[in-house]
Amino acid sequence: MSNKFQNTKHFQFKQFAINGGQCGMPVSTDGVLLGAWIDLTNVRRILDIGTGTGLLALMCAQRSLDTDISAIDIDKNAAEAAQLNVLNSPWSQRIHVMLADVLTTTNLGTFDAIVCNPPYFNSGEQSQSKQRATARHTDSLSHQALLQCCQSLLNEQGRASFILPVVEGEEFITLAQQLGFTLSRLCRIKPTETKTENRLLMELSRQASQCQAQRLTIRDKLGYSEDFIALTKDFYLKM
Repeated sequence: MSNKFQNTKHFQFKQFAINGGQCGMPVSTDGVLLGAWIDLTNVRRILDIGTGTGLLALMCAQRSLDTDISAIDIDKNAAEAAQLNVLNSPWSQRIHVMLADVLTTTNLGTFDAIVCNPPYFNSGEQSQSKQRATARHTDSLSHQALLQCCQSLLNEQGRASFILPVVEGEEFITLAQQLGFTLSRLCRIKPTETKTENRLLMELSRQASQCQAQRLTIRDKLGYSEDFIALTKDFYLKM
């Protein structure tokens, strides 16, 4: 019997591989940027919300060998794909995949860091694939609900990191600040030197702090930029 949903493409990184199965979202530059950018200084417990294929959890495990990572997803196919990818990685003892709704799950404890590549479409036509719609559209996880969830799951020194398109990202920052978060790091992403910014990498803190602002251009006239290569070279095979 044929599968109702097309399998997500395989992607090989330097130290692990992603087999998407029937997860709604394939490996993306957004995810790789976020996983490479998140600050893991003094971090022991990490929560990956909406883990999908497990990409962010695996990147965090590669980058920080002392961390314990919980990876949660509401979609059964995503959780199955993440579990397979974790089991096939060098860090299966430190990553715990859960099929659950982060908004209703209890007894998770608190975390030093939360990482999330969140749904970002607040309106408009949804994908016909239920998995892809869940991964991309805020109907299943509104930004306010996500931020309130992070408030309850971060410890006092904890930080939460996200990536969003610019318009949604600026709205997300405003909402976060209204809820009491501080914007502690911000990186504005341009796809090329001649194109406008299209993504924001954001770190929110429960502690007051000065925002560290950065800019990154993915491609220059010669190909990938030096900054992009420096950020992602530990992961991409051809960097």
